[in-house]
Amino acid sequence: MELDTMDRAPERPALPKIVKVSAEARAIEALRSQIITGMLPAGARITEVQLSGEMGLSRATVRTALHELQKEGLLRLKPYTGWTVIQLTRQDVWELYTLRSAVERLASQLAAGAPMEQRTRIQAAFDNLADACVDASAARIAEADFCFHHAIVDAASHSRLSAQYELIAQQIRVYIRSSDALIPDPADILSQHAPILNAILSGDSAEAGRLAEEHNLVEGEKLGQSIG
Repeated sequence: MELDTMDRAPERPALPKIVKVSAEARAIEALRSQIITGMLPAGARITEVQLSGEMGLSRATVRTALHELQKEGLLRLKPYTGWTVIQLTRQDVWELYTLRSAVERLASQLAAGAPMEQRTRIQAAFDNLADACVDASAARIAEADFCFHHAIVDAASHSRLSAQYELIAQQIRVYIRSSDALIPDPADILSQHAPILNAILSGDSAEAGRLAEEHNLVEGEKLGQSIG
Protein backbone atom coordinates (compact mmCIF):
# COMPACT_ATOMS: atom_id res chain seq x y z
CA MET A 1 0.00 0.00 0.00
CA GLU A 2 1.45 3.32 -1.03
CA LEU A 3 1.74 6.09 1.52
CA ASP A 4 -0.35 9.08 0.59
CA THR A 5 1.94 11.92 -0.40
CA MET A 6 -0.10 14.23 1.82
CA ASP A 7 1.01 12.18 4.85
CA ARG A 8 4.70 12.54 4.11
CA ALA A 9 6.72 14.84 6.32
CA PRO A 10 7.92 17.89 4.41
CA GLU A 11 11.58 17.89 3.53
CA ARG A 12 13.54 20.21 5.77
CA PRO A 13 16.56 22.18 4.63
CA ALA A 14 19.93 20.75 5.54
CA LEU A 15 21.52 22.17 8.65
CA PRO A 16 24.54 24.39 8.05
CA LYS A 17 27.91 22.86 8.74
CA ILE A 18 29.37 23.80 12.10
CA VAL A 19 32.71 25.51 11.69
CA LYS A 20 35.03 25.10 14.63
CA VAL A 21 36.85 28.29 15.54
CA SER A 22 39.96 28.19 17.68
CA ALA A 23 40.32 30.21 20.86
CA GLU A 24 43.13 32.16 19.17
CA ALA A 25 40.87 33.09 16.24
CA ARG A 26 38.09 34.21 18.58
CA ALA A 27 40.54 36.31 20.58
CA ILE A 28 41.94 37.91 17.42
CA GLU A 29 38.47 38.78 16.13
CA ALA A 30 37.31 40.19 19.47
CA LEU A 31 40.38 42.38 19.93
CA ARG A 32 40.42 43.47 16.28
CA SER A 33 36.78 44.56 16.53
CA GLN A 34 37.44 46.58 19.68
CA ILE A 35 40.39 48.36 18.06
CA ILE A 36 38.64 49.09 14.77
CA THR A 37 35.52 50.46 16.47
CA GLY A 38 37.55 52.53 18.92
CA MET A 39 36.36 50.66 22.01
CA LEU A 40 40.05 50.11 22.64
CA PRO A 41 41.19 53.69 22.00
CA ALA A 42 44.28 54.67 20.06
CA GLY A 43 47.37 54.63 22.24
CA ALA A 44 45.75 52.48 24.93
CA ARG A 45 48.14 50.19 26.79
CA ILE A 46 47.06 46.58 27.18
CA THR A 47 48.68 43.61 28.88
CA GLU A 48 48.51 39.86 28.53
CA VAL A 49 47.47 39.52 32.17
CA GLN A 50 44.63 42.03 31.79
CA LEU A 51 43.27 40.46 28.60
CA SER A 52 43.68 36.92 29.89
CA GLY A 53 41.50 37.78 32.87
CA GLU A 54 38.88 39.66 30.84
CA MET A 55 38.57 37.02 28.12
CA GLY A 56 39.01 33.91 30.25
CA LEU A 57 41.84 32.67 28.06
CA SER A 58 45.37 31.53 28.76
CA ARG A 59 48.17 34.05 28.45
CA ALA A 60 49.69 31.94 25.66
CA THR A 61 46.47 32.23 23.64
CA VAL A 62 46.29 35.97 24.24
CA ARG A 63 49.95 36.35 23.29
CA THR A 64 49.32 34.61 19.97
CA ALA A 65 46.43 36.97 19.26
CA LEU A 66 48.48 40.04 20.12
CA HIS A 67 51.32 39.03 17.80
CA GLU A 68 48.86 38.44 14.95
CA LEU A 69 47.34 41.89 15.44
CA GLN A 70 50.86 43.31 15.48
CA LYS A 71 51.38 41.79 12.02
CA GLU A 72 48.16 43.49 10.89
CA GLY A 73 49.52 46.81 12.14
CA LEU A 74 46.87 47.30 14.82
CA LEU A 75 49.18 46.89 17.81
CA ARG A 76 52.71 47.95 18.62
CA LEU A 77 55.09 46.31 21.07
CA LYS A 78 57.42 48.78 22.74
CA PRO A 79 60.39 47.71 24.87
CA TYR A 80 59.79 48.23 28.61
CA THR A 81 56.29 49.52 27.85
CA GLY A 82 54.40 46.58 26.41
CA TRP A 83 51.52 46.48 23.98
CA THR A 84 49.78 49.64 22.77
CA VAL A 85 46.95 50.17 20.31
CA ILE A 86 48.07 51.83 17.09
CA GLN A 87 47.90 55.62 17.15
CA LEU A 88 48.19 57.00 13.65
CA THR A 89 51.01 59.48 13.17
CA ARG A 90 51.32 61.88 10.27
CA GLN A 91 53.82 59.50 8.72
CA ASP A 92 51.39 56.58 9.09
CA VAL A 93 48.63 58.60 7.45
CA TRP A 94 50.89 59.75 4.61
CA GLU A 95 52.07 56.21 3.90
CA LEU A 96 48.52 54.83 3.96
CA TYR A 97 46.88 57.45 1.76
CA THR A 98 49.67 57.53 -0.82
CA LEU A 99 49.61 53.73 -1.03
CA ARG A 100 45.81 53.62 -1.14
CA SER A 101 45.67 56.29 -3.83
CA ALA A 102 47.87 54.17 -6.10
CA VAL A 103 46.24 50.83 -5.35
CA GLU A 104 42.66 52.10 -5.50
CA ARG A 105 43.30 54.09 -8.66
CA LEU A 106 44.27 50.86 -10.43
CA ALA A 107 41.44 48.93 -8.79
CA SER A 108 38.87 51.50 -9.90
CA GLN A 109 40.20 51.51 -13.46
CA LEU A 110 39.94 47.73 -13.63
CA ALA A 111 36.55 47.64 -11.90
CA ALA A 112 35.13 50.02 -14.52
CA GLY A 113 35.91 47.38 -17.14
CA ALA A 114 34.58 44.46 -15.12
CA PRO A 115 31.38 42.57 -16.02
CA MET A 116 28.26 44.40 -14.86
CA GLU A 117 27.50 41.63 -12.37
CA GLN A 118 30.67 42.54 -10.47
CA ARG A 119 30.01 46.26 -10.74
CA THR A 120 26.53 45.85 -9.28
CA ARG A 121 28.19 44.53 -6.11
CA ILE A 122 29.87 47.91 -5.79
CA GLN A 123 26.44 49.50 -6.15
CA ALA A 124 25.18 47.25 -3.35
CA ALA A 125 28.10 48.33 -1.15
CA PHE A 126 27.29 51.97 -1.90
CA ASP A 127 23.63 51.40 -1.00
CA ASN A 128 24.79 49.91 2.30
CA LEU A 129 26.89 53.01 2.90
CA ALA A 130 23.84 55.17 2.17
CA ASP A 131 21.80 53.24 4.74
CA ALA A 132 24.60 53.61 7.28
CA CYS A 133 24.73 57.36 6.72
CA VAL A 134 21.00 57.59 7.43
CA ASP A 135 21.50 55.51 10.56
CA ALA A 136 24.30 57.93 11.52
CA SER A 137 26.22 55.34 13.55
CA ALA A 138 29.90 56.26 13.31
CA ALA A 139 31.03 52.63 13.59
CA ARG A 140 28.57 51.45 10.94
CA ILE A 141 29.46 54.28 8.56
CA ALA A 142 33.18 53.56 8.86
CA GLU A 143 32.70 49.85 8.21
CA ALA A 144 30.39 50.49 5.24
CA ASP A 145 32.89 53.02 3.88
CA PHE A 146 35.64 50.40 4.07
CA CYS A 147 33.41 47.75 2.46
CA PHE A 148 32.69 50.09 -0.48
CA HIS A 149 36.39 50.48 -1.22
CA HIS A 150 36.97 46.76 -0.67
CA ALA A 151 34.18 45.96 -3.16
CA ILE A 152 36.04 47.98 -5.79
CA VAL A 153 39.24 46.05 -5.13
CA ASP A 154 37.32 42.76 -5.35
CA ALA A 155 35.69 43.78 -8.63
CA ALA A 156 39.12 44.43 -10.15
CA SER A 157 39.69 40.64 -10.17
CA HIS A 158 43.42 41.14 -9.69
CA SER A 159 44.68 38.57 -7.18
CA ARG A 160 48.04 40.21 -6.53
CA LEU A 161 46.48 43.62 -6.06
CA SER A 162 43.97 42.10 -3.63
CA ALA A 163 46.77 40.38 -1.71
CA GLN A 164 48.61 43.68 -1.27
CA TYR A 165 45.41 45.40 -0.15
CA GLU A 166 44.75 42.74 2.47
CA LEU A 167 48.15 43.42 4.04
CA ILE A 168 46.97 46.86 5.13
CA ALA A 169 43.20 46.25 5.26
CA GLN A 170 42.90 46.44 9.05
CA GLN A 171 45.00 49.61 9.20
CA ILE A 172 42.74 51.08 6.51
CA ARG A 173 39.75 50.37 8.74
CA VAL A 174 41.31 52.41 11.55
CA TYR A 175 42.32 55.11 9.06
CA ILE A 176 38.79 55.39 7.63
CA ARG A 177 37.23 55.63 11.09
CA SER A 178 39.61 58.50 11.92
CA SER A 179 39.01 60.22 8.58
CA ASP A 180 35.21 59.93 8.72
CA ALA A 181 35.23 61.36 12.26
CA LEU A 182 36.37 64.68 10.74
CA ILE A 183 33.19 64.93 8.64
CA PRO A 184 30.21 66.13 10.74
CA ASP A 185 27.53 65.45 8.12
CA PRO A 186 27.28 61.80 6.97
CA ALA A 187 25.71 63.00 3.71
CA ASP A 188 29.09 64.48 2.78
CA ILE A 189 30.71 61.05 3.16
CA LEU A 190 28.20 59.61 0.73
CA SER A 191 28.68 62.43 -1.77
CA GLN A 192 32.44 61.81 -1.79
CA HIS A 193 31.90 58.27 -3.05
CA ALA A 194 29.02 58.77 -5.51
CA PRO A 195 31.19 60.12 -8.39
CA ILE A 196 33.55 57.13 -8.10
CA LEU A 197 30.60 54.74 -8.25
CA ASN A 198 29.05 56.53 -11.24
CA ALA A 199 32.30 56.46 -13.20
CA ILE A 200 32.72 52.73 -12.54
CA LEU A 201 29.12 51.92 -13.49
CA SER A 202 29.42 53.94 -16.70
CA GLY A 203 32.60 52.09 -17.64
CA ASP A 204 34.80 55.19 -17.66
CA SER A 205 38.09 53.68 -16.48
CA ALA A 206 40.17 56.84 -16.70
CA GLU A 207 37.67 58.93 -14.74
CA ALA A 208 37.12 56.21 -12.15
CA GLY A 209 40.85 55.98 -11.52
CA ARG A 210 41.28 59.74 -11.36
CA LEU A 211 38.43 60.18 -8.88
CA ALA A 212 39.60 57.34 -6.65
CA GLU A 213 43.10 58.78 -6.50
CA GLU A 214 41.83 62.30 -5.85
CA HIS A 215 39.50 61.11 -3.08
CA ASN A 216 42.32 59.36 -1.25
CA LEU A 217 44.79 62.22 -1.61
CA VAL A 218 42.39 64.99 -0.56
CA GLU A 219 40.92 63.18 2.44
CA GLY A 220 44.32 61.80 3.42
CA GLU A 221 45.87 65.26 3.51
CA LYS A 222 43.00 66.48 5.69
CA LEU A 223 43.53 63.64 8.14
CA GLY A 224 47.27 64.24 8.23
CA GLN A 225 46.77 67.94 8.96
CA SER A 226 44.41 67.10 11.83
CA ILE A 227 47.12 65.20 13.69
CA GLY A 228 49.16 67.36 16.02
